[in-house]
Amino acid sequence: MFTSLFKRFRQRGSFLPPNPDSPLYVIGDVHGCIYQLEKLLALAPQDHRIVLVGDYVDRGEHSAEVLRLISARSDLTCLKGNHEEMMLRFLKDPREQGARWLRYGGLQTLASFGVRGVRAEMGGDELTDCRDRIQEAIGDPLCAWMEELSTWVLSGNILVAHAAADPEIPADQQSDDTLIWGHPSFQSKVRRDGVWVVHGHTIVDTARARQGRISIDTGAFATGVMSAVCLDGAEPRFLTAQA
Repeated sequence: MFTSLFKRFRQRGSFLPPNPDSPLYVIGDVHGCIYQLEKLLALAPQDHRIVLVGDYVDRGEHSAEVLRLISARSDLTCLKGNHEEMMLRFLKDPREQGARWLRYGGLQTLASFGVRGVRAEMGGDELTDCRDRIQEAIGDPLCAWMEELSTWVLSGNILVAHAAADPEIPADQQSDDTLIWGHPSFQSKVRRDGVWVVHGHTIVDTARARQGRISIDTGAFATGVMSAVCLDGAEPRFLTAQA
């Protein structure tokens, strides 16, 4: 069994099968899709550590509910995605960061927190007022929770991050910027250290494992399908949930 797995993975690149120190169950980008998230959480094997790769907010309709759900569960390891980073930047500097966040899904997040009367074209004092209202709705504990989110998990020969890893840098020396926002060589250059990178951020038609990359963002906000992967030393097992 292991020999056949080894041969199959060797054909995809110079990688042994992904083998964490303890079993992992990794869930892809959520983007406010709470119904699919709840289904995937219910499918998690009891002996697996549950990791979420980030992008809990924006684009979907239930960002507030998603944040409240996952922040209340101590059994979840939640990583930071670029959409959490954009939201946090908006909270710190609404005038400079507001337009970008609103353009990439912030309007839906504001609505989920009950902040009404907002427009993508807002500027100046309107953005500051919008920030004040959502900051009050979120509350200090949840804001602090988002600030403190980690950007990576390293277990065995598996690195879990939101977006990517620099293929030329060791897994434990990646910058937060690369892990959250991506790297230009990630999709084109194969790592030489045998580390598999489990990631979201880049939407794929079907979750897959290929040449050291395990891609699990299936665009739930647009397709209705959210994906996860079980990693326990055998071949990756993918699960999906639909709204």
